[in-house]
Amino acid sequence: MDVHDRMEQPIISLQAAPCPAPTQRARKRARRRKAGCCGRGFAVGQPIGSAGAWRAPCRFRSPFPSQFCARRRSGFVHMEPAEAEFLAEKELVTIVPSFSMDRVHLIGGDLGPFNPGLPVEVPVWLAINLKQRQKCRLIPPEWMDVEKLEEIRDQERKEDTFTPMPSPYYMELTKLLLNYASDNIPKADEIRTLVKDTWDTRMAKLRLSADSFVRQQEAHAKLDNLTLMEINTIGTFLTQALDHMYKLRTNLQPSGSTESQDF
Repeated sequence: MDVHDRMEQPIISLQAAPCPAPTQRARKRARRRKAGCCGRGFAVGQPIGSAGAWRAPCRFRSPFPSQFCARRRSGFVHMEPAEAEFLAEKELVTIVPSFSMDRVHLIGGDLGPFNPGLPVEVPVWLAINLKQRQKCRLIPPEWMDVEKLEEIRDQERKEDTFTPMPSPYYMELTKLLLNYASDNIPKADEIRTLVKDTWDTRMAKLRLSADSFVRQQEAHAKLDNLTLMEINTIGTFLTQALDHMYKLRTNLQPSGSTESQDF
């Protein structure tokens, strides 16, 4: 089967795709495979918490399945920072376009209409694209203000627990908007510093919480008001540390055999 035959194959929905239970040998072969395509026009990826495998036609060779399986073997399927930024780009921001366009119908929803000088809400990815082409002016979010960020930073330093953040993607949005539209954000340098101070304070709390959790040998813990980026920052280390501690405690326990009694 050549490349053109693969391109003509219909896309199969992952929700409707079969999830067979492959043999142990097949699972090992899938983990060792470096490419994202099995050579027959199918992309193989193993879902979380399932012994099966998703099979769907692939239109290009992607390294995602092999990277996903490698991260899954580590005990915690975390996201890379780029993946968290991808999710943050779906957040809505307000822009003032400098062009005219009718309403655009996309899978994720309708956008527009766009009229010069009239504010409109669009996803971050579109706002960045239009800003790079000098087609719009970006209006920063309400929370991206020096006074509000100072209050958030001071409250975070006073409280022992994690305080609610103004956005679940506050760190990602700050990086994206300041990198691509800093000329539309007043006091951009001060905002960057305040967000970084808040991030450092929360990460220090997270490290202390993880250290206390490991030392007390607790079975579970609950932390509120954490963002996706913060969870993925500590998740891999914490799960691997708990796994090593479990193995050490298991090896230290005496392996005494119990005698069975007949009644």
